[in-house]
Amino acid sequence: MRGAKGFTLVELVMVIVILAIVATISVQFVSLSTRGALDVSARQQRALQGVVIGEQLSRQLREAFPLSIRVSGQCLEWLPVLAATNYIHRTQGPGFDKIDIVPFSQVPAAGNRALIYGYGATTSELYGSTNPGPVSTPIAGIAGGTITLSSAHRFRQQSPERRLYVIGSPVSVCQNGRMLYRYSGYGRTTSQPSPPTGGVREVMSANLSGPVDFRFTPPTYQRAAVVEFALTLKDYDTGSDETTTTRQEVQIRNVP
Repeated sequence: MRGAKGFTLVELVMVIVILAIVATISVQFVSLSTRGALDVSARQQRALQGVVIGEQLSRQLREAFPLSIRVSGQCLEWLPVLAATNYIHRTQGPGFDKIDIVPFSQVPAAGNRALIYGYGATTSELYGSTNPGPVSTPIAGIAGGTITLSSAHRFRQQSPERRLYVIGSPVSVCQNGRMLYRYSGYGRTTSQPSPPTGGVREVMSANLSGPVDFRFTPPTYQRAAVVEFALTLKDYDTGSDETTTTRQEVQIRNVP
């Protein structure tokens, strides 16, 4: 009688061990591949977020009145330019509440302020309410070639090119821990608020790592103003220690 053929117990154990090793290697390979894909995706998301934040800041800063920009700690503040033209006559007596101008191509809304900036004025004067001074009282209305102010105001200086700007309320971007906020709709103060109180607060980023670096180089007769900022983003939800740093330089060309 022939003996029955089959596998011995040792052979079965060896096969099971080999299959277990192969399965472990396969699981590790799949896990590492998945982790690598997630890391790449997280890097791309941080890079995209950095680009979006940089573009938002750049677009808004290009509309800033260049001499109004100021930095305090992790806060950057500026006055946005809503419209610009040339004036024919500044406010004159007896009312000192009307400015003759070249008509705007697009008329800005009432409630904003007119600005005539001459040499020698300081940045703090742009945020103050001095009369006479470079910034007018609120605009009551604009009709054709005339700006009517809500109350009397006298401009102490003339613009070399007879330029007149209409500016809105201040805007600030400030860091608070992991958060980057944009503030708007608050009042003007001669000293920079860090951060402002009141108005509207909007979230620009919620995953900052380390302090935001804001730097401002004032304009000169030879070049425009320059704002530099650097911020670092991190994925706190995934527990990864990887970060992405965004650095950008914005040139503000509308020097009066």
